[in-house]
Amino acid sequence: MSSALSSADPGAEGRPAAAAVRKRGFDLFRAGTALLRRIPANFAHRAAILALKHGLVPGDGTPDDKVLTTRLWGMNFANPVGMAAGFDKDAEALDGLIGSGFGFAEAGTVTPRVQSGNPRPNLFRLLEDRALINRLGFPSKGLDRFIENFDARTRTDAIIGANIGFNSVTDDAIADISTGIARLAGKVSYLVVNVSCPNTPGLCVWQERDQLRPLLARAIKIRDDSGNQTPILVKISPDLDADGLEAVAEIALEAKIGGLIATNTTIARPATLQGVQSIEKGGLSGPPLSNMANRALAELYRLTGGKLPIIGCGGISNAADAYARIRAGASLVQIYTALVYNGPGFVREIKDELAALLIADGYDSVSDAVGADYR
Repeated sequence: MSSALSSADPGAEGRPAAAAVRKRGFDLFRAGTALLRRIPANFAHRAAILALKHGLVPGDGTPDDKVLTTRLWGMNFANPVGMAAGFDKDAEALDGLIGSGFGFAEAGTVTPRVQSGNPRPNLFRLLEDRALINRLGFPSKGLDRFIENFDARTRTDAIIGANIGFNSVTDDAIADISTGIARLAGKVSYLVVNVSCPNTPGLCVWQERDQLRPLLARAIKIRDDSGNQTPILVKISPDLDADGLEAVAEIALEAKIGGLIATNTTIARPATLQGVQSIEKGGLSGPPLSNMANRALAELYRLTGGKLPIIGCGGISNAADAYARIRAGASLVQIYTALVYNGPGFVREIKDELAALLIADGYDSVSDAVGADYR
């Protein structure tokens, strides 16, 4: 084989192709990911952010299959796989995330003022379940630092969303959300109002009909007053019952928001959990959340008649999971916990396998498959 390579390209022998170099880099970083799991979760998370921030993670320059392209909110996505909020809370590592192959990334949750979040330890691995429990509680360096980091990125053409919340100690939650929208509208690609994190006291009540309606009315007014039409989305909990999902769908359609994200983490503890830290309080993410999140997404797609874009999130651990969300009604998908367990090469893997699934079913693009199960 080596002689054949030499005859085809005299310089090929001893000079690995770029793809092989990337694979070797990803394999090395996957081994590093396993090593990171041996140190406390909070420190490992910080190490991952710094590695991405300082270009220590191998990039993925391989073009995505054209079947993965999709268009939403007037923006062209090279692929539908995004980084979920909660990982890069202060918009520090956006260049590294996009460079690793994500089609988009969502930074935050960011709060108007600096806050430390809940006391550590507040992040726990359930290794047997390949899951996480977090009760971080919106640790944020505040809007000023978030904007400073966002403006410092070099990949200015990347699609970046901002997930916004209110400070845990606040006199006016709606004013906090309004501040985030006023300062970020027209700067980021889309905005997410986070009303579903189970670790911030009083937050989830904002999903209720009488609370969500005035919150969204104010958010949209602030956005409109800014002179632009940055899409506003709402991220919901997988723990909502049928009435709760119906209320969210009704108000979202009424308010004409840009879309929904289904879902955040869950406070439920499935009986199948094996991890010794499953008794910890906080939001559960990873494979044990998958069925709950998919059911909520499918129901929201049904309730909205497919009229609102939905981003599928929660428990997506492989391409089959991502494809199931798309067929259930997701226009885009987001991952987080799977990246913790698989390393950055997972982004390339899930994209390639998702493209194969779409092609096998005869689809020309992601948008063709959205809601296929409902239809």
